[in-house]
Amino acid sequence: MRFIVFFVFLSLYSMSYAVDSKDEMEKEILYLLDYLVHSDCEFNRNGKWYDAYAARQHINYKYKYLIQKGLINSTEQFIVRAASESSMSGKPYMVKCGDSEPIKSSIWFKKEFGSLKSSSRHKVLGYGVHIPGNVFPSDL
Repeated sequence: MRFIVFFVFLSLYSMSYAVDSKDEMEKEILYLLDYLVHSDCEFNRNGKWYDAYAARQHINYKYKYLIQKGLINSTEQFIVRAASESSMSGKPYMVKCGDSEPIKSSIWFKKEFGSLKSSSRHKVLGYGVHIPGNVFPSDL
């Protein structure tokens, strides 16, 4: 009997942890997409430069597609699979902020994700910083 109770408790705890982890991942990804939009950086995809809003829309579209296919289970996978390179050409995405040299978007997103994870924003705001007034139709 104790074994059954323990197994049921463990199963419920595991399911709760999986839901919490998914919520945490979604908040982190939303934070990164919002950070991109508010960065005023340009985004290069397949040789063409786009503003941050167009980049966010494209990456969000890829993210939703990959989620439906079960190919993203962490924020790190989001960065690698949706925000780093073209699925069609394999060319890396690039980010250019102001007068700085373009860098690979994977580096840019990993740097901000690392800052988020190590900052008080991550702890105090519960893994997500949704910048007020930033609502996108794709999020609804």
